[in-house]
Amino acid sequence: MSTSTPIRIAVLDDYQNVALSMADWSPLAARAEITVFNDHIAERDALLERLRPFDVVCAMRERTPFSRDIIENLPNLKLIASTGAANAAIDLEAAAERGVEVRHTGYASTPTIEFTWALILAMVRNIPAEHRSLTEGGWQTGLGTELAGKTLGLLGLGRVGSAVGVIGRAFRMNVIAWSQNLTPERAAEKGVQLVDRDTLFRTSDVLSIHVRLSERTHHLVGAKELAQMKPTSRLVNTSRGPIVDNAALVDALRSGKLAGAAIDVYDEEPLAADDPLRSLSNVLATPHIGYVSEELYRTFYGDTVRNIVEWLDTRKA
Repeated sequence: MSTSTPIRIAVLDDYQNVALSMADWSPLAARAEITVFNDHIAERDALLERLRPFDVVCAMRERTPFSRDIIENLPNLKLIASTGAANAAIDLEAAAERGVEVRHTGYASTPTIEFTWALILAMVRNIPAEHRSLTEGGWQTGLGTELAGKTLGLLGLGRVGSAVGVIGRAFRMNVIAWSQNLTPERAAEKGVQLVDRDTLFRTSDVLSIHVRLSERTHHLVGAKELAQMKPTSRLVNTSRGPIVDNAALVDALRSGKLAGAAIDVYDEEPLAADDPLRSLSNVLATPHIGYVSEELYRTFYGDTVRNIVEWLDTRKA
């Protein structure tokens, strides 16, 4: 491809139709043809048919996986411009073998930290149900739960988990934590009590998940762990869906072994229309919007434009 020929750029999974307004794309105006897709395609052949003409694909986090099979069947693909500091859904080895460059953007945990607490507060005070009652002509329907004096359990104490813990202490909660690599020194530094795994599940009134998805953390929270929790406890997951065994979670919620759950992430996204998490009365479910803020989107798309421009300039040089 001649460097003077406009490249074709696909912007994927722009659910809110905001990508072009979140950054100044004018540096690419004379150098590229930009196509924005607001829908999501999961089916392999349909995805390949859509992306085959494009030189550059802008991926929003891990919404569209780029496996070896997908990368090897996109002969025009030369750059994956992914939002976020990393993207576990891109096969980097396959991309390197095919000469496909992968670039990333800046990232901030602030939206997820704040959103985790939005879920916790909405869940323990029954805000969605009370709002629904009011809009339907009703009034008060239930009793909320206070957080002061309760135990906040953190499964993971990284950037997000530790910040969630700071806010928990502000609510005068007892904050405990466990993860496979958590040390007493790290816990003490963050003002959190390190406990063993069983104690975390057995004593948490609110258990919030903040570990990365990996082979070690896949279904880290399963039927055994959920059975250890108190029937008055609630689970919050703003990390990754497969960390929790979804079938075991649904069973615990249906049977009353768990008081409730607030879930923003799922095994497959978008969530299937018939998934029980959409209809259980003790579930507060949101469509993976923990990181979806105007400020972070401006970082994502602003950095994406710069990444593509720099890549073009490198090719021209």
